[in-house]
Amino acid sequence: MRIYGIFSGRWYNRIVEKITTHSLIEFNAEAARFARDLIPRADGATVVALSGDLGAGKTTFTQRLAQEFGVEDQVNSPTFVIEKIYACSQGPFVRLVHIDAYRLKGAHELEVLGWKELVGDKGNLILIEWPENVTDAIPTDAIRVSLSGHDNERLINYHGQE
Repeated sequence: MRIYGIFSGRWYNRIVEKITTHSLIEFNAEAARFARDLIPRADGATVVALSGDLGAGKTTFTQRLAQEFGVEDQVNSPTFVIEKIYACSQGPFVRLVHIDAYRLKGAHELEVLGWKELVGDKGNLILIEWPENVTDAIPTDAIRVSLSGHDNERLINYHGQE
């Protein structure tokens, strides 16, 4: 069962779907499929929380989504600048907001980035890496994706609600 788009209510740790990819080509194809299936929220930004160890593919997943939405700039990890915003020339989103919360110590640190305004704008697709560092800021209806594995084989878990 595929779970993308608008959710409401409380999140649980239940895995709705597991996808295993065996090459970078398969991984990119799955990220592209995910992008095509995203449904923007009507009342605010669409937030995708990307979890996984270093090297699990969070930024690669984001790069493929950016490509699907017509982002022309090179998308790199925003580890040191924390946030990068890109214009989308294709698809339902106006902007792709890429946040790396690896160095953040709590949700309050997102406030200086204009988090409330970003989350409130339905034209935004927000992809946030290391969401566990800013748990209190992540909307309850965020789409949760966890990545694991390295090299050619990667596991993508899409988490859902009860």
